[in-house]
Amino acid sequence: MLLGVVVVAAALGYLIYGGIREAAVYYVTPTELKGKGASAADQSFRLGGMVVPGSLHWDPGTLQLTFRLTDGKEQVAVKHTGSPPDLFKEGAGAIVEGKVASDHLFVANTILAKHSEEYRPPPAGEAQAKDLYRTLMKPAEERR
Repeated sequence: MLLGVVVVAAALGYLIYGGIREAAVYYVTPTELKGKGASAADQSFRLGGMVVPGSLHWDPGTLQLTFRLTDGKEQVAVKHTGSPPDLFKEGAGAIVEGKVASDHLFVANTILAKHSEEYRPPPAGEAQAKDLYRTLMKPAEERR
């Protein structure tokens, strides 16, 4: 009976370890994706990297967005249909969710734009901040 408990505990431990290991990888890099080769075709991935400057092309008429993501070593061409997020731009970080097409093109259905995690309030004395403060200080009857 003790042997059975040990086997069950080991199996559960292995399953938990494997699940945590898979969940710990939030996204793959272009180098990791290229390393998967043909086995990556038609699998869903989260791909993360920096948008290569000069690679971003968006056609507002067809809503076709194409760009390349890089991790500094490899680049992956990405295609998305839809409007890009507001913070999405060249030289910035992005994570895309989608699949690798047969022609080595990553077809994204979602784009997540990374942004700076550092908050910087407007500098003291900046006109925009002064205007905002002034509107907040007006009496209620003047704001109507």
